[in-house]
Amino acid sequence: MFTKQAITKKLNVPSEKVWEAISKIGRLDVWFPFIETCKVEGDGPGALRYMTIADGGGDIKDTIEEIDPKKMKLIYLRPISPFPVTYYKGTVEVFTSYDGLGIVVWTIDFESKSEDSASVAEIIQSAISAGIDGMEKDLMK
Repeated sequence: MFTKQAITKKLNVPSEKVWEAISKIGRLDVWFPFIETCKVEGDGPGALRYMTIADGGGDIKDTIEEIDPKKMKLIYLRPISPFPVTYYKGTVEVFTSYDGLGIVVWTIDFESKSEDSASVAEIIQSAISAGIDGMEKDLMK
C-alpha cells in the first residue's frame, strides 16, 4: 500500500538558516531524539547518510537524491530502514513565511503492507515532528 505522510511546522528561525542546516544533510543525531549516530559520506546528490537508532533499534541508510537551493528542497531515498516498508522517500522543503521565518514541510512517501501502513504513518508522524522540534531548538542556540 502506497502512503503519503506530511508534517508541517513553522519555526521561530529564519528560513535561510533552516535551509542551510537541512542542506548540509547531517545533525540528525542532534535533532531526532531516537537517532544515536549520524555519519555522512560525500556531498550533494549521491551522498550517503548512515544512522543508528538508540537502544539497538536498527540502522538507517539514506541516499541523497536532490538538493535544490533555489527551491529549498531536499529529497532522499531510504533503502535501509527499520520500518516494515518496501519503499521510502523523504522530501524536505523550506518555505518563507510572510515574516521571514521558515516553514518546514517534511513529506514521506512509503510503501508497505496494508496492515502496516497506519502504524508506520503514526511512527513517521511522531518521529519527524520530534526531529523538526529538535532542529528548531538546535538552530535557536
